[in-house]
Amino acid sequence: AKSHETILTGGSLAFADKQFEVPEAVKRQAESLASEGKTPLLFGRDDAFMGMISVADVIKEDSPQAIRQLQDMGIRVVMLTGDNEATARAIARQAGIDHVIADVLPGDKAGAVKKLQSEGKHVLMVGDGINDALALREASVGIAMGAMGSDLAIQSADIALMNNNLMNIPFSIKLAKQTRKIIYQNIALSMGISLTMIALSAFGVISALAGSVLHNAGAFAVLINSSRILKSREFEL
Repeated sequence: AKSHETILTGGSLAFADKQFEVPEAVKRQAESLASEGKTPLLFGRDDAFMGMISVADVIKEDSPQAIRQLQDMGIRVVMLTGDNEATARAIARQAGIDHVIADVLPGDKAGAVKKLQSEGKHVLMVGDGINDALALREASVGIAMGAMGSDLAIQSADIALMNNNLMNIPFSIKLAKQTRKIIYQNIALSMGISLTMIALSAFGVISALAGSVLHNAGAFAVLINSSRILKSREFEL
């Protein structure tokens, strides 16, 4: 006699509807759960529907504040997720995110980043999983959440945060902008001192030796200017 092999399958509503017949009442319930920010998972055996469970991601308490700070900085925040549209938008509303790209397969995340870049945008990608690694590498800047991130995500990112505090994301951007500003100041300061000393030495206002000493003293001015960032309370978390 030939044994009958039982096949158990499960997944999203879109997937399950192709594997077995899903009752209309269950479909409506699944759509209702999705609108509440929950992810319904339907299971069936062979061609028969067996049951449904729902899972939900709970957003971190600091997520809305971090998102708001990024938006106040003029940064467009986009939620990139594999969840269905209804679930994704429900979560996005809780976090204060206006732009959502949903139903993205793990292998398509890098493609979504490339599409945003093709629109002339600089993309900062934040992720923590293996599925985020390619997107982190493809982005203009990749940030991996180090404390809970996979090793592959951390290696693929440009920046690895050592904790899961989302407030570190706007902090990192502000710190980078302040650092760039100080670098520009240091270049101008260094060139200004050098040119001034050369001019004064050339016209005999100061000796060549004094010009050389004062030129080297300019390095200390650059160092002092750079140290200002360590005292900036704006970057204390």
